[in-house]
Amino acid sequence: MSDAATRAGSPGQKGEVTIVEPDRFERQVARRSAESRATVPSIDLTQELDASALNERAAQLDQGLAAYVVAAAAAALRAVPRLNASYRDAHYELYSRVNVGVTLALDGPPTTPTIFDADAKTVQEIAQEIADFTVRAHEGELNPAELAGATFTVVDASAHDIVAAAPLIQPPQAAALCFGPARAAPVVRDGELVAGHALVLVLTVDHRIVHGHHGAQFLEETTAHLEEPRA
Repeated sequence: MSDAATRAGSPGQKGEVTIVEPDRFERQVARRSAESRATVPSIDLTQELDASALNERAAQLDQGLAAYVVAAAAAALRAVPRLNASYRDAHYELYSRVNVGVTLALDGPPTTPTIFDADAKTVQEIAQEIADFTVRAHEGELNPAELAGATFTVVDASAHDIVAAAPLIQPPQAAALCFGPARAAPVVRDGELVAGHALVLVLTVDHRIVHGHHGAQFLEETTAHLEEPRA
């Protein structure tokens, strides 16, 4: 932060006031957040799943969960195309390509590069793209084309000590999905309560285009892919 970005105000009941000017990325986040809240009538749906096999597979391959969630969401978007869409000028736009924006778990302002045609890629291919994006995001080397074109967004909150949070929709997208860490928890398996890992997904949808049954079907499809993960 530059010295010019911070100004000290006069001391008062609250003590000395420091005024901080947001940088370009923070201004962009503020604008998009306000736009999303002001223009999108959203609803949230939550799903908890047995992530025991997923957690084990990710550990074996030394991968994070993000690639698996992106791959599962991409397959679900192909099955439930109403979420791979936008509401514009009182009509629906359905997209033929499944391009998933991934909000990376980084310090500082969120960065959301796009995995193009995510439904046609393997988990390993997606994981490699995310790893490459993460390295280049730290170095400020992502180009505008890599930050555009998403038809859906996955928010990776797995690095934080929260279950998950309702994500903001990125207009004009119809939906966004957030996931937290896979936590040690009792899970029901074959009718019995056993030790395992649970993962919470929170889906936020634009209710003008995505109705409750669409969101429920999407979460069911995503859960099915995550509970039986493929390499």
